[in-house]
Amino acid sequence: MAQQNKNMTFLQAARKEPVDHVPVWYMRQAGRSQPEYRRLKEKYSLFEITRDPELCAYVTKLPVDQYNTDAAILYKDIMTPLPSMGVEVDIKPGVGPVIHNPIKHHDDVDKLGMIEPEQEVPFVLDTISLLREQLHVPLITFSGAPFTLASYMIEGGPSKNYYHTKAFMHARPEAWQALMDKLGDMTIRYVKAQIRAGAETIQIFDSWVGALNASDYRRYVKPVMRRIFEELQGEQVPIIMFGVGAGHLLQEWNDLPLEIIGLDWRTPVSEARNQGITKALQGNLDPALLLAPWNAIEEQVKPILDQGMQENGFIFNLGHGVFPDVDPDTLKRLTAFVHEYTQK
Repeated sequence: MAQQNKNMTFLQAARKEPVDHVPVWYMRQAGRSQPEYRRLKEKYSLFEITRDPELCAYVTKLPVDQYNTDAAILYKDIMTPLPSMGVEVDIKPGVGPVIHNPIKHHDDVDKLGMIEPEQEVPFVLDTISLLREQLHVPLITFSGAPFTLASYMIEGGPSKNYYHTKAFMHARPEAWQALMDKLGDMTIRYVKAQIRAGAETIQIFDSWVGALNASDYRRYVKPVMRRIFEELQGEQVPIIMFGVGAGHLLQEWNDLPLEIIGLDWRTPVSEARNQGITKALQGNLDPALLLAPWNAIEEQVKPILDQGMQENGFIFNLGHGVFPDVDPDTLKRLTAFVHEYTQK
């Protein structure tokens, strides 16, 4: 594995150790805005790229080489493990994941199978192993969280309000619990297989859980999240928790056995720390600002870095993912600025 002269800054920050500079990586840094990726997408679908370890490793490594980020994140989708459970899913351009057999009743939950990662998603594990040979920065891999996966499975695709998901949760609590149990088991198996293959950090994307209030989160979601994180504690890799619009859940996440909380752009780093959040923090530039002139970007980035550097355990990122309109040169310049501004 590519360990010689390895950049360990990200892992040091994850452990709240002193660092020479604030480490940087970007959610959705692989693909999206890169012209090389767009050319690939003219020939291959997302699922086709992820099923080709050489191609997927290339897409994953490209932003590390181009932007000089301190970590790589595996190029794949949170939907990747769901077909193995019997979920019929397509990624439709301009729409996102579309589920052709949505969950409506307890029977639908009972029909879901269980993933055997080495047999059913070997391409993910092969890509991880290949990247560990190629990379000189830590490799982050990920899984969707049960609530967010369930929201797609119940709604049948993306949603702005999650009406059906919330109604299912309250109207069919036993079926909801069964779904959380199955998705929790899948997440544990899937993540452990990624770690065995060489993943050095895991991010759990509960992207849409901010749609719940704290009381419903504690009752319907937090127990399965605690079980997942407790099961992963023995794996000795840092775990990142991230959701959009979830500032009201930070206290809930802070008492779970995980290492890093990702903030979206709505919650300042100083505010999270003033709430008593003790985990390492990651974030949180509003990705929309990447379309602004450089002086406006710099003006917003400096206070994030100033607040982050008040304590050990800060990783610079966006408050959500890179989107296709972003100029790759902006991300390269932003990475260099963060490194230079925070250099000790």
